[in-house]
Amino acid sequence: MRSAEVTFWGVGTIASSGSTVITANYGRFRKRLAMGVIALVLILVGGGIAVFGMGGGEDTSADGAVTVPDAELPELGEFSPVLASLSSDAPAPDPDTLAAVLGPLLQSPGLGSGASAEVVDVATGDVLLDLDADDPAIPASTAKLLTAVAALTTLDPADTLATTVVQGATPGEVVLVGGGDPTLSRTAPSQSYPGAPTVADLAAQVVASLPSGTAVTRVVVDSSLFSGPLTASGWGPGDAPSSYAAPITATAVDGARVSPGAVARSGQPGLDAGSALADALGAPGASVALGEAPAGATTLATVQSAPIARLVEQMLSMSDNVLAESLARHVALARDLPATFAGAAQAVTEAVSEAGIDAGGVSLSDGSGLSQQDLVPAGVLTEVVAGAADGSIEGASALLSGLPVAGYDGTLFDRGDAGAAPGVVRAKTGTLAGVHALAGTVVTADGRLLAFAVIADQSGSEAAAEAALDDVAAALAACGC
Repeated sequence: MRSAEVTFWGVGTIASSGSTVITANYGRFRKRLAMGVIALVLILVGGGIAVFGMGGGEDTSADGAVTVPDAELPELGEFSPVLASLSSDAPAPDPDTLAAVLGPLLQSPGLGSGASAEVVDVATGDVLLDLDADDPAIPASTAKLLTAVAALTTLDPADTLATTVVQGATPGEVVLVGGGDPTLSRTAPSQSYPGAPTVADLAAQVVASLPSGTAVTRVVVDSSLFSGPLTASGWGPGDAPSSYAAPITATAVDGARVSPGAVARSGQPGLDAGSALADALGAPGASVALGEAPAGATTLATVQSAPIARLVEQMLSMSDNVLAESLARHVALARDLPATFAGAAQAVTEAVSEAGIDAGGVSLSDGSGLSQQDLVPAGVLTEVVAGAADGSIEGASALLSGLPVAGYDGTLFDRGDAGAAPGVVRAKTGTLAGVHALAGTVVTADGRLLAFAVIADQSGSEAAAEAALDDVAAALAACGC
């Protein structure tokens, strides 16, 4: 069965079972819903007045319903469906006409030299445009599409990631054992990850588990679930810590941010998490150190992350590098590979291949796309997106629902031509120095769902490159070709 994509303009896309793509004008939907509620209230109020006015002489049927003499239902006029599916015979773009429309846009100076692209008709799988789509290119954050597919097909999308606290080796010592969930929050609720577990919850369980009056004097942080270097090959010296990445450890709070909701990421995520636990335990003076939990230690507390599917959505929507790397490590662990950058890269590539995608041109050094050494052909990106959209990659619907919506949310909230792209373009962005990419889905003016990818890894300024990519997406959305 294929996965359908339901797009609410101004809200987003929801993947569901079926074989259609449903588009609704959200503003019109809200107006009609409000009118319907008002009408219902008026009917109920009017009926209530009539009932109360009759006192005890009402005619009540066996099931308790009240009969109101001379009651009349309002006449309903013609209406159109609030959710209108795309026509099954919506025309696919003609490849020659599409090439004539997109050709000049793909040669834009903003994309530099060597841009590659592909457009695929999701319904048929036909390639409508191929511009060096088999050539490996630096994907930047569009590589997260591969990590998303790997996580959703290797792990159970309903599973969660656990963070625990166990008894330490000495009285007054507790050990925070990282489970590879960087969304653990210092605030309730989290300021960055809806549905995230909280340090306060952990602390409350620890207090309840320890003997009454026990003072915590030392917090040990065990991040041994992950191993190897803290940064990947191909990362720049200023990438971790930065505003978009941090050293990758199995224990972190708030996505390794220096404080809840902050932009800056920390250079010591594990110690930050330990300090946050000490504070929540009312022991801000407790010493905090890195170490390992004693074998067979008693568990004092456990909290669970949001489901894997939700973590994938959050990772894609905001292009969260720390979350992407953590998910890639869990794919490696599930495939009995080392929870390192190299192990995660191997695991993601193998999972993508097993999902039916030709990964021959894929070479990864990380799971986030932050490495300048990553290589992914544009054609692989369209295969991944189309496979999630048509249901051929089973269980990958969260990839679609996690894609940013042009003009509304995620990394595309401020992008999209008001006359074409907003609400009908959903795509993963990619940005590195000299690299700009966009890959996702678009519904054409004729009502056809297309998967597309454009990678420009020799591009110019960010503003010019993004404008050029947006022009390509808008042209696809406006396509009556």
